[in-house]
Amino acid sequence: MKGMLMLAAATVLGLGTLLTNAGARAEVVCSGDTCWHTHRGYEYPPGVVVRHDDRWHWGHRDHYRWREHEGRGYWRDGVWIPF
Repeated sequence: MKGMLMLAAATVLGLGTLLTNAGARAEVVCSGDTCWHTHRGYEYPPGVVVRHDDRWHWGHRDHYRWREHEGRGYWRDGVWIPF
């Protein structure tokens, strides 16, 4: 009985860890001086964007801007390019 209880507790903890990590895919993506957030691991065309983890921020002397957009794509020269 004690073994079953421990197994059940371990399963619940394991599932909680998986669910918590599954939501942690947020990242900051930049193309040129434009950055936005994404919550999915999209595969961008090679050389188009620079990917950062969600905690990334630019320095005081950097000149970036936030420009959010829904859906899958990237910014290029001020235009949202869906893919």
